[in-house]
Amino acid sequence: MREHDQQKSDLPSRGSGFNRRDFLKGSGAAVAATALVSEATEAQAQDKKVASGPVDVTLNVNGKQQTLKLEPRTTLLDALRDDLNLTGCKEVCDTTNCGACTVMIDGKATYACTRLAVEVQGREIKTVESLRQGDTCDEVIDGFVKHDAMQCGFCTPGFVVATRAFLDRNPNASLEEIQKGLGGNICRCGTYAGITACALELAKKGGA
Repeated sequence: MREHDQQKSDLPSRGSGFNRRDFLKGSGAAVAATALVSEATEAQAQDKKVASGPVDVTLNVNGKQQTLKLEPRTTLLDALRDDLNLTGCKEVCDTTNCGACTVMIDGKATYACTRLAVEVQGREIKTVESLRQGDTCDEVIDGFVKHDAMQCGFCTPGFVVATRAFLDRNPNASLEEIQKGLGGNICRCGTYAGITACALELAKKGGA
């Protein structure tokens, strides 16, 4: 019997070869490794000193310096509408697609909902409100009225700003260039004919 038992013990194991003792050893190593990673992550977070709570943000909007207390995550759109009461730019789609919140940043048409207020400090920001001074309106606004380029009005301010920004950079644009250049804005009412007619008329006058 003893010889038989010895031969049996020499046979290779039919199991996985992984026993309870090995499992406990591995678990202990995993716990230790997890603890080390957690400590390192916490230390990194402390080193970065992530800002929390409102911070001072100074924006150059329509030629005026405005200092606001804002959460770092506040978008330019929310800062303009909620803190500066410049409600010409609209929050319509909430998916960065429609262009109703278009403003000009350093002369370039930009969706205000895609930029954080803190990142556009020191930049020149213009909203649709800048295109009217008292009773005098920018010719783009007059052209929209003339060509009946609006219906519900939600997209209109963004289209007006986009049109002005485009004509400033392309004063003699063709119809095809205008259609392509204003492709970032959407009109759900379908007033594209009036919008392009306005832009084309001003382009023929050198962008007015």
